[in-house]
Amino acid sequence: MVNNESPSFAVCISNEGYPASLEVGKLYQILPDSSAEAHGYIRVIDESGEDYGYSQDRFFPLQIPGALQDVLLKVA
Repeated sequence: MVNNESPSFAVCISNEGYPASLEVGKLYQILPDSSAEAHGYIRVIDESGEDYGYSQDRFFPLQIPGALQDVLLKVA
């Protein structure tokens, strides 16, 4: 069963300018932030362990099945 809500995870596809903060190919948790989204950004928990807004084009959002999402959120 696929979660039909907004994706809560995305894979980084570009870390240009942020090599210490983002890892290409890594799965990141997306945090809801309507203000960031309105400006073309998404908020993720990056390598610093803090949440920051990054341009949406740096990420590929994923629809993750509910059971897997539950496990990933417990690990995060």
